[in-house]
Amino acid sequence: MNVERGFLWGASSAPLQVEGNNVSSDWWAREESIPGMVASGDAIDSYHRYPEDMRLLADAGLNAYRFGIEWARIEPRQGQISRAQLAHYRRMIDTARNLGLTPVVTLHHFTSPQWFAELGGWMAADAVDHFVRYVRTVIPILDEVEWVATINEPNMMTMMIEMARAAESGELPEWQSPTVEGAVQPLLPIPDPQVGRRFVEAHHAVRDLIRDATGAKVGWTVANQALTATPGNEAKHLEIQYALEDLYLEAARGDDFIGVQAYSSQQVDENGLVPHAPHPDNTLVGTSYRPDALGMAVRHTWDVTGGVPILVTENGIASGDDARRIDYTSGALRGLFSAMADDVDVRGYLHWTALDNYEWGHWEPTFGLIAVDRETFERTPKPSLAWLGDVARRGGLPA
Repeated sequence: MNVERGFLWGASSAPLQVEGNNVSSDWWAREESIPGMVASGDAIDSYHRYPEDMRLLADAGLNAYRFGIEWARIEPRQGQISRAQLAHYRRMIDTARNLGLTPVVTLHHFTSPQWFAELGGWMAADAVDHFVRYVRTVIPILDEVEWVATINEPNMMTMMIEMARAAESGELPEWQSPTVEGAVQPLLPIPDPQVGRRFVEAHHAVRDLIRDATGAKVGWTVANQALTATPGNEAKHLEIQYALEDLYLEAARGDDFIGVQAYSSQQVDENGLVPHAPHPDNTLVGTSYRPDALGMAVRHTWDVTGGVPILVTENGIASGDDARRIDYTSGALRGLFSAMADDVDVRGYLHWTALDNYEWGHWEPTFGLIAVDRETFERTPKPSLAWLGDVARRGGLPA
C-alpha cells in the first residue's frame, strides 16, 4: 500500500529524555532524592544539538518531528516565566519548519515543575488552573504549528501516581521505572479512573483554547496496550481495558486527532494483566516482540473514539539489533496499512524514537534510529533511519 501525499513520516522525542539538565522538574528532584536512581544528567544534549538532530531526520527523507515543550523550563518557579525558554522552543519550531519537518509539539510529556509537584501535583484542587495558565503562556509561540498534543500518555501518568502511592505505603519499592519491566516490577498498577478523569479535565480545559488561538489540530496521546482476553475472561478484559485505555480514548471524541502509541500486546486473565513471559525475543524493556500490536491498537482506537483521525505518535522497539528494529517496524507498518485499507483514517507514522536516549531511570534500552555517544554526544545514524527514510520517500514498504 502507498499512502497519500501529506502523510507524516517522522520520529519522536521527549524533553527530559533528550535535552539534559532539566533542573527545575519534578523528575530531576526525584533523581536527586532516591538513592541509586540512574540520573538523566546531560541526557544527550539535544537542548543544544537539536538542529543537528532535526537535519539528520530531514536528510534521511522524513518530513515530521515530534518534540516537547518543557513546562519546568518555561515556568521554573511558580509565576516566573522564562522568555528565553519560550524563544528557545520557538527556534526549535522554526528550525523544523525550515528543514521541511512538520513539527508535532507536545505540551506535557510526563514531567512537571517541581513547585507544581510540591503543591500536590495533578491531584491538587487548582492543578488544572496551573496547567491552563502554562498553556496560555505557550500559545503565542505555536503560530504555524499544525499539530499539538496537550498531554502525553495520561493513562501512564495515572499509573505513575498509583506507583508513587504504592511506594509510600510500602507495597512497591521506593523506585521503579514506569517503562521498564523487571523482577521487582512484573506489572504496572491499574490506573484509578478518578485520577484519570483529572487528566481528562485538564485536556478539555485547554483543547479549545489552543484550537481557537492557533488553528492547530489538537489532541492527546494514549499508551495503547493491544489487550486480549484469555478464554472466559472477556468481562475482566473489558474492565481492565476501560481503566487502562478506553476512558482516555473516549475523552478524545471531539478532538482533531488521537495519538496512538503502541509497542506490544498483553493478555488479561481472571486476575488482570498477565505478565510478559520470559522469551529470547523479548525486548530490552521486557515486553513481548509484537509488531502486530500497532494494527490492533489503531483499529481499537478507531472504534472507541468513533472515528477520530489517528496519528501514530510512538511505535518502536527497544533493541540493540538494528536489523530487528527494521523487521519489527516492517511488521508494524503492514498492520497499519491493513487498517488503513479498511478505511481507518491514519494521518502519519512517527517512530519512537529519533535517538537513543534516557529511558526513565535507565540508559540500556535503545529505541533510536540514531545512536549517540554519551561522552562526546556524537550522533551516528543507524541503517534503520535510512530504511525508514526510504519508506517515506516511497510512501510505503518496498515490494
